[in-house]
Amino acid sequence: MTSTIAIDSAVMLRRNLKHVLRSPDSMITAIALPVMLMLLFVYVFGGAINTSSEYIDYVVPGIILLCAGFGASTTAVSVSSDMKDGIIDRFRTLAISPPSVLTGHVLASVVRNVLTTAIVVVVALIMGFRPTSDPLRWLGVAAVIVAFVFAMSYLSTALGLLAKNPEAASGFTFAIMFLPYVSTAFVPAETMPSWLQGFARHQLVTPIIETVRGLLMGTPIGNSAAIALAWCLGIAAVGFVWSNWLYRRKTAS
Repeated sequence: MTSTIAIDSAVMLRRNLKHVLRSPDSMITAIALPVMLMLLFVYVFGGAINTSSEYIDYVVPGIILLCAGFGASTTAVSVSSDMKDGIIDRFRTLAISPPSVLTGHVLASVVRNVLTTAIVVVVALIMGFRPTSDPLRWLGVAAVIVAFVFAMSYLSTALGLLAKNPEAASGFTFAIMFLPYVSTAFVPAETMPSWLQGFARHQLVTPIIETVRGLLMGTPIGNSAAIALAWCLGIAAVGFVWSNWLYRRKTAS
């Protein structure tokens, strides 16, 4: 059973990656948006924002998470499109394990986002980003990003199944893309209004950003890594259970 799910998931992964190659516009958008925001914040707003280091070194970890979150949110649209186009009904007539259909979307999201995030990091290095991390810490950064994308992709999969059409699915994932803006991604929490500081410090994206920032720049991580891991595991578990329940419900008839 496990081997069957793994094989079917690999087939679904290959299918979804082929769709990405046929329609590269989503990849281009996933790269262009973070790069434009990075240019805007570094060259337009950077001089007005006080941080303890070069602003580009401060903001890039936040841009990385923004890039990953945006890419993961597109999974909802992809899943919703499959449901609307009727391809799921065709899958039901084939000997394909139901969990593999969703797993294929999630794994494709991880592959797609790792590639787009790597390109954004290269652009940041060209702009002057100078991390102090060693290869081991870079592996840690990659692990955190993959965990975040995996969790958000499963949550987006559930939202895509919940939505009635791809347009609604895109709207449902707005919060995922918005969260980095009210975190420590672009400015320290202490520079925000007092009523917003508590939320910015304790929402799910902040410990993940602080972990990535600490690994890249050598700043203190504290308990951020443990909190980030807990958030990723919790979101992934909720997304997995919720998406599979919705999938069984929608394909039961």
